[in-house]
Amino acid sequence: MKVIVVGCGRVGSTLAGLLATEGHDVRVVDRRPKAARRLPDSPHIRFHEGNGYSRAVLQAAGIEHTDAFVAVTSGDNSNIVCARTAKETYRVPIVVARIYDPRRADIYRELGIPSIASVRWTVHQIHQMLLHRHLGPELTFGNGETLLIRSEVPAYLIGRRLTEFDVDGEIRVVEVTRAGRSLIPAHSASAQEGDLVTFAVAATALGRLRGFLDKELGT
Repeated sequence: MKVIVVGCGRVGSTLAGLLATEGHDVRVVDRRPKAARRLPDSPHIRFHEGNGYSRAVLQAAGIEHTDAFVAVTSGDNSNIVCARTAKETYRVPIVVARIYDPRRADIYRELGIPSIASVRWTVHQIHQMLLHRHLGPELTFGNGETLLIRSEVPAYLIGRRLTEFDVDGEIRVVEVTRAGRSLIPAHSASAQEGDLVTFAVAATALGRLRGFLDKELGT
């Protein structure tokens, strides 16, 4: 992908470095020229000095041919202006913005821009880690409302249909790794010994999922 990252603080520079190691073409924009020192030495990264909502700067960074745009400056107002410019003016396919004030999340949502709310996400992650320390999420969506959890199937569930684990609107089996191979289970598929099951689960239903998985232990 060709990605523009606006904001070269800890988040922006780390993200740029990660994308570069994966071979993506990354352009980083920051109004502070010294911020470029945070970036790793990589042929896949190019730094552009200026504001992330300046059309001249964005065009110099190649926004007209960009696949994704990420706004992670230290200011909510700047991020939303940058993100709107990328989405509405240049029609960038993927636009993501960071926000510090969770109350502004609705603004982004109404604009169709996915956002990472730092405080809300961090608090939610810590809370879930404390309550459900044995159910570490593989992936989270939104602000942590939905998670992907992987777990071995307890012995007492072997032989039962995987659809029996589903709870409408709360828990669903979306993948099974069996003998090293991944598969999307058929409706009639049954759990086998050694299965590693991926659940899509609402954060509010983690307690219920834990109950399914811990039942055999009596906890």
